[in-house]
Amino acid sequence: MSGVGFSAYAALNNVKAADAASQAAKPQGGSSAVSEGFANFKQTMEAAEQTAMQTAVSGADPHAMVEALANAELALDAAVTIRDKVVEAYQELLRMPV
Repeated sequence: MSGVGFSAYAALNNVKAADAASQAAKPQGGSSAVSEGFANFKQTMEAAEQTAMQTAVSGADPHAMVEALANAELALDAAVTIRDKVVEAYQELLRMPV
């Protein structure tokens, strides 16, 4: 299994590459909160995945795995909540009379 080069989060690398291209067009002064949020979400999910794989393969610390999975669950819950709020705001905009 260690020879497999597949990552479930490879699609998020495209977001980072697109963000780097947009940052080149913007003046330097800081990155956007959205791109930082995507990067933090990706890092949290990758850390949980790596910890779970290490625990399954080499019998690493199971407490570290539980902690990493709990952090990943919190990050996913936050992402889903944010997505729901964005969709709700978009639907409210669609309901506005023109």
